[in-house]
Amino acid sequence: MQVNGVYIDSLGVHLSKWVSVADAEGPGDYERGEFTAAGLTGTHVAGDTPAVDMAVLAARSAVERSGVDLSAIDSHIHGSVYYQVPEGAYAPGYILRELGAGPIPSLDVQQGCDGVLGALETAAGQITGAARRQNVLLTTATNFSSPLINRWRDFGTSSLYSDGALAAVVNGRGGFAEVRSMNSGTLHSLEQWHRGQESLLPPDGNPRKYFNVGERSQYFVDNVMGFAELFETFTKFDLGVINDSIIDAGMTAADISKVITINVDRRMIEHALLRPLGIPEDRLIWEYGASVGHAGGADILISLEHAVRTGEVEVGDHVLVTSQGPGWVCSAAVLTIRELPAWAK
Repeated sequence: MQVNGVYIDSLGVHLSKWVSVADAEGPGDYERGEFTAAGLTGTHVAGDTPAVDMAVLAARSAVERSGVDLSAIDSHIHGSVYYQVPEGAYAPGYILRELGAGPIPSLDVQQGCDGVLGALETAAGQITGAARRQNVLLTTATNFSSPLINRWRDFGTSSLYSDGALAAVVNGRGGFAEVRSMNSGTLHSLEQWHRGQESLLPPDGNPRKYFNVGERSQYFVDNVMGFAELFETFTKFDLGVINDSIIDAGMTAADISKVITINVDRRMIEHALLRPLGIPEDRLIWEYGASVGHAGGADILISLEHAVRTGEVEVGDHVLVTSQGPGWVCSAAVLTIRELPAWAK
């Protein structure tokens, strides 16, 4: 869909202690050869800092950078991948209370690693639709520091789980980045890919089953669809969503100045996105993300925030951002950098 009158005003990021891949090498961690091939250089470890507290820190930064008063925030959308609050509790409520925000509407977007773009698409509807929201706060945060998870191994060698948070203030008046288009979709034929053979009934008391995504994915590949067919299937679907966003922005792939994806093995991005679209590899913003690790839905806007601060994107650049998540869901947006924000100068 073409989007008019929606802007990213500010971004806030919180990242914890950085750990190099080299420091983590050893039994059960990463091997040097895998690191060299994947190009991933490190990750962030939050330890005992809850994900929702990191979300609060990122949100404070985003609101401060936006220049709007906290009382002007009139909607909040939160997304997550892993544990946030005890079952039955509500993460957005905690975040808003800690921020000292008003009794505003809130949503908890359960869209996994595609959550930030899902939240942005929802915010676009709130700003341009009947709700006429003025300032929408987006947050996402994840802490994978659990004995039930091996952040180095549990999803193969394509990504490293990272702890961090991202927040954005989105409005309809103006900002450093204009949202030109957005599209999303759900390829439900791949739903079992991230579910495996897990029961759909409530947990049976086995905590190991709480987040064994790697094992579930391997079950799907071994028993339902081989990896070659799987890769071809989701790549074709993702490219359809991405192409729709480029076209809806009134552009072609040649007009895209920069590309930002979730933080995974660069080879996957090249084969599944850049080469099919004919986008030169030097337009991919990736090196910083390779050092951050995969922080759930936060990846793409963490990388954008860094790119804005360091001058990797410039005024006038058209930036393609895309992310995916279980379901199989994919979202893509085209942003145009309209100005260099004060917080990046």
